[in-house]
Parts: sequence; C-alpha cells; structure tokens
Amino acid sequence: MAQGVFITLEGGEGVGKSTQLRLLRDALQSQGCQVLATREPGGSAGAEDLRQLLLFGQNPLSLRAEILTHFAARFDHVDKVIRPALADGQIVLCDRFTDSTMAYQGYGRAQGDPAILELIAVLQAQLGLAPDMTFLLQAPRQVTRQRLAVRGVPTDRYEQADEGFHARIAAGFRAIAQQQPGRVRCVATDSRSEEEVNSLIMKEILSRLPHV
Repeated sequence: MAQGVFITLEGGEGVGKSTQLRLLRDALQSQGCQVLATREPGGSAGAEDLRQLLLFGQNPLSLRAEILTHFAARFDHVDKVIRPALADGQIVLCDRFTDSTMAYQGYGRAQGDPAILELIAVLQAQLGLAPDMTFLLQAPRQVTRQRLAVRGVPTDRYEQADEGFHARIAAGFRAIAQQQPGRVRCVATDSRSEEEVNSLIMKEILSRLPHV
C-alpha cells in the first residue's frame, strides 16, 4: 500500500486491548500485511521512560503536567515510530492514543478537555495524523476487575484509582464513540471469546482494506 493505515484500540483497564493487539498483528501478517504493533504511553525509547513516570512515578503530577507529559510521550512516539511506519506503507496498530487521554484526563480527572483538544488539534493540523479506525473494547467493570486480579503484575496509578474515576472513564469513551461513529466501532469483549473478538475486528478491518 502506498499510504499506511493507522488503527487504534481503546478502552478502560482489563478490556483486552493487549491481547487483541497481538492477535490482530498475527492475523494481519498472515494476510501478507506489514504491521507495526505499538502502545501508549510508550512505543519509543523516550516515551517508554515517560510511561514509567506517568504510571509508576512516586510523585503524582498536576493534571496539566500529566496531560502535557502524555503528549510529550505521544509526540516522540509519533515522530520516531508511527509516522515513519505509515510513510513506509505499514498498518500501525496502537494500544491507546488520543481518545485515552480525553477519557482518562478529560473525563476521569475532569476539566482537562480544552488543553487536550488543543494538543489533538496540533497533531492533526501540523502532522496530519489521526486514527483511520478505532475499536473501543468494552466490558462491565466487575468483569475487568476480575481480569486484573489474576494478571499477577504490579498495578499502575490508573488501575489503583477509585471506582468513580473508572466510571467517568467509561462514560468518556461512550461519549467519544457517540460523537465519532464513523471512526469508532464499539466491541463488547465480555460476551465473546478472544478469538471471536479478533474475528469481528478483522472482518471490519479487511472490509476497509480492499487491496488485502
């Protein structure tokens, strides 16, 4: 393909984004596609350093500093990883992007919306970068709590937040999906197996990639 395709996976904690990222990468590669699978915050060496600060730093940042740090990581990721891969004609699969910042900081932390919208506008206006497709993975909070409990890995700052925070995040993602139905496809992951979710998403992706 002459121009790459940018696909994002979004959703709250424990909805299955990391699993689907891996399954989609493998499925698309089996179709002969060149695929880059990446994540946020992180994805580049500098952004991974900032990820540690954001998720596990001992001193929580102010809301404005938290938003700016997410975007600092994002711009490094975009400049060094995402844009070069898209320019090379690859399909880029990204676990989280700007929708997560709006849901977590804009809705979850509250009152961060104007700054986030301004920074998203910079990405789109100056770099011409926005997801071509977004899959919003959803599951009830009681299901995701059970999934997180059996992971056996350290919980980050967002996973440790109270239930009110997670409820606002879910509401934020729903609002984003309602505002941009042409880009965002909602996918329930609690009533389907991992393979069924993968098959559903792959069908949607392939329907929009007629050259594959």
